[in-house]
Amino acid sequence: MLRVVVTVVGLGLLIALEIASRRYGERGPITDQVREVIFAPRSGTVLYASMALMMVVLTWRQRLIALGAAIGIDVVFWLVRRAVGAEMMFGNGALCVTLACGVIAVTRRTGQDRVLLLKGVGLALLLVAGRKTGYAWLLITSKTRPTVLDQYVATADHALGNPSWLAGRIVAATGTVGAHILEWVYIQLAVAAVAVALYQLRHVAVERRFPGHHLVRTFLVIGLLGPGIYMIFPVVGPVFAYGADGGHWAVANLWPDTPPPVGTPQPMHFDETTPRNCMPSLHTAWATAIFIHALRGPWVLRFAGAFWLIATLGATLGFGYHYGADIIAGVVFTLTIDMALCSLDRGWDRSAKRFVVYGAAVFTALLASYRCLSREMAAHPWVFGPLLMLALASVVYGYARITRLSELTAVPAHPPKPRREAQPEPV
Repeated sequence: MLRVVVTVVGLGLLIALEIASRRYGERGPITDQVREVIFAPRSGTVLYASMALMMVVLTWRQRLIALGAAIGIDVVFWLVRRAVGAEMMFGNGALCVTLACGVIAVTRRTGQDRVLLLKGVGLALLLVAGRKTGYAWLLITSKTRPTVLDQYVATADHALGNPSWLAGRIVAATGTVGAHILEWVYIQLAVAAVAVALYQLRHVAVERRFPGHHLVRTFLVIGLLGPGIYMIFPVVGPVFAYGADGGHWAVANLWPDTPPPVGTPQPMHFDETTPRNCMPSLHTAWATAIFIHALRGPWVLRFAGAFWLIATLGATLGFGYHYGADIIAGVVFTLTIDMALCSLDRGWDRSAKRFVVYGAAVFTALLASYRCLSREMAAHPWVFGPLLMLALASVVYGYARITRLSELTAVPAHPPKPRREAQPEPV
């Protein structure tokens, strides 16, 4: 019943976003996805990463066939595009193979094999659809929220020492090499998520079932709920509100050299093209999800997760896309969601319920304080700065404590084989 409800709600959301996008003269997520079967995709990397998720349900022989077919189709598309002078991009082959596996599941599979393959195809298409709905949400936020609350967040950020301005100067000092590395990490976040998810789902083909909780679930729910906060708390980011990228809409060209002066914040009008996608920082939220799920893997995966989180924080702040206040809200947002999803799998105990309520309360209090207490926060940074960090630390500690306790009491998914007792040798 829960899966049916989620499917219906998701389909309704896609249709609503398609209609809303067309009202503003743009293609919606459904049309945009259908076009990518033939036309150049926006991101071929995401399509291949999605196909990799689908292939966790296949045998190694089937994986090699699927990968070869995807590459072959892309080679044909590449030759045709080069001949006619069309836009060069790859990824159509991965999408075609994923859709073909869905057709095979319906027409050639039965029973548990059909269900498992459909789940794999659905997981891949959900990741792609999540990216498409994100584009539609960004368009809607820019069209329906003419005013932004950047002045409130920038004022509250004085309590944290204006980290975006500091990070912006550090990134500028590293030159083009540092900027290119951070940009690549920022853009390829979905690829890192797929890498961690593939490790978590590595036993699906053998066990013929998906684990109850994995990274992709958290990743998708963050993308589903986050844009709703954008609509409630529209913010464009310091590089637009206080930088040259904002043009004549910016308060002044201050970022990243001069922190904004403390004054009386007020809502400000902004253009109809810049997305209001700052509060909370979903890139930070997704990178946090990657990190906490990577902690359950080998040391290489843990190191990669830590690197991706640190680099993502550097990019979000150093490129002026987010304020420090957004980062704190994004981390609290993720830990609360992940705990709720984990509890849906293993069962709701008292500590998990208290944590989810507490995390939601902290997140709400953060947004309310940014909006209503920003001047007081800027006037007393040595009071509110530690309070903000204490609130963040309390959520991190609560999540770590409950997760650690649940791991100690959980039954291992792959119990060790019983050790055979040594038999006496015959005389």
